[in-house]
Amino acid sequence: MKPLITIATVTYNAEATLERTLKSVASQDYARIEHLIIDGCSTDHTLSLVQRYVEENQARHNIRLVCEPDEGLYDAMNKALLNATGDYIVFLNAGDCLHSSDTITALVQKSQWMKGGHRNPAILYGDTHLVDDSGRFLRRRRLTPPEELKPDSFLNGMLVCHQSFYVRTDLAKQEPYDLRYRFSGDFDWCIRLIRRASRRRIKIVNTHLVLTDYLNEGMTTRNHRASLLERFRIMAHYYGLPTTILRHCWFVLRAVFMR
Repeated sequence: MKPLITIATVTYNAEATLERTLKSVASQDYARIEHLIIDGCSTDHTLSLVQRYVEENQARHNIRLVCEPDEGLYDAMNKALLNATGDYIVFLNAGDCLHSSDTITALVQKSQWMKGGHRNPAILYGDTHLVDDSGRFLRRRRLTPPEELKPDSFLNGMLVCHQSFYVRTDLAKQEPYDLRYRFSGDFDWCIRLIRRASRRRIKIVNTHLVLTDYLNEGMTTRNHRASLLERFRIMAHYYGLPTTILRHCWFVLRAVFMR
């Protein structure tokens, strides 16, 4: 039997961007998909889109909707972790898409997953393309995945996009999102999971695939300065303040010379 993949989509008044995400999941040629939609009681037509999606695709994939108030994005993501039953989980935001119709099939082939295997990869990761609000390709993400993902990899920034970061669900449930963060909780979450996998010596697999088409204008982009400040705090926590300051000096130089 192949692994069950949980795709979690958190929504709130997302009618403008959600439909292409739903179509992306529906188009997958991989059968064992659980699509969790965690909605914060939307007041627009989001729930109507979800209802139509369920009616058209429930026979293909297991689709579950949780609709209730939440305390923000990462609280909703924690609800997804609690409800997930898949072997792996990934978070795909409204507006983001799986790169192609065979993305999950290709990912699973790279995983070398075995039913009941306690040494199945902790994390499967890949590359990301940036797209505009019409889904058109803009460019490859500037920060590209390292060949090997290690606990200190994120000293160079968030080298793996959150939406291209698939985690074994049993491990993900042990590391809920930290609700102290409003914009960069995913950065903290990824570091903690990489560290957990490293401590337990469970392999992390680079799929060498483009996994996600990422909508360029997300919440972190809209709150860029606040997100950067949170990331600085997170880096200082894990890597120490002096190292974090030196690394940010390098970020400034890199930005200047990459213009």
